[in-house]
Amino acid sequence: MTAIPQGRTRRTALLSAACALAVTGAMVLTGCSSEDPDAGTNGVGKLAPDRIQAKTRAAADAAPALRLSGTVVTSGRTYKLDMRLKADGGTGSVTSEGATFGLLRVGEQLYLKADADFWSHGGDAGTAGKLDGKYVKVPQGDPAYKKFSGFTDKAVLLDGLLTLHGKLATDGHHDQSGTRTIRITGDAGSGGTLDVSLQGQPYPLRLVRAGSAGTLRFSDWGKDFTVTEPAKSETVDYGKQLPTS
Repeated sequence: MTAIPQGRTRRTALLSAACALAVTGAMVLTGCSSEDPDAGTNGVGKLAPDRIQAKTRAAADAAPALRLSGTVVTSGRTYKLDMRLKADGGTGSVTSEGATFGLLRVGEQLYLKADADFWSHGGDAGTAGKLDGKYVKVPQGDPAYKKFSGFTDKAVLLDGLLTLHGKLATDGHHDQSGTRTIRITGDAGSGGTLDVSLQGQPYPLRLVRAGSAGTLRFSDWGKDFTVTEPAKSETVDYGKQLPTS
C-alpha cells in the first residue's frame, strides 16, 4: 500500500470544498465539474430554440390523443378548458362567465350539453327545461359551431397555441409535475413561454400565452379515449339554429 502524502490530502479536501462553494454561488472554477442537466434526457435541451419548437410541434401533431386544461383568453373573454382531444373528435367541459357546459364532437357533429340555467339565460324557461342535461346538436351554420368547435379540434388548437411570438430563446431547465423540461421563450417571455418534456417524446407540457392570454397544461399524451354519438333519447336536434341563450 502506498501512503498518500498529508499535503496532497489537504489540497484535495480544499479543492472539493471550493467546488462546492462555486456550485452554490453559481460560479465556475477551473478544475470543478457540475452535473450535465441534459444527462439521461431525450437531448432536445441541447438544441437551438427554433429546433426545440419544431420538434415539440412534430411530436404533438403525431400524438394520437392528449388532454388540455387551463385558461384561454380570447376576444376579451376568459374560457376555462378541460378537454380531451384526438383527430376525429373531442370531449370535455368549458366554463365562461360563471357558466359551465360540456362539448362533444364526433367527426363533424358538435354537441353542447348544459343545465337549464345555462339555456334560460336570455331564453324561456319552458325551452330550458327540455334542454336540461341533453346533448343539443349544434348546426354547422350556427355561430356557436364556429365559436366552440375549435375547442374540440386537436389540429386547430395546437396550430393556434404552439407558436411563440418574437425572438426565441431558451430559459433553463425546469420541472413540471415531476417531469424534467426545457423552457423556450418568445421575446424574453412577452411572446409566451413553453415547457417541453426532456423525458421520452418532446411533448409540450405547459404553455403561458403571450399578452396574458392564458396558461395551459398538456397531459395524457398518446392515451386514447372513445368518442361516440349520444343516445337518441339524450339528444335534441333544433335543425338549423340553436335556441337563443
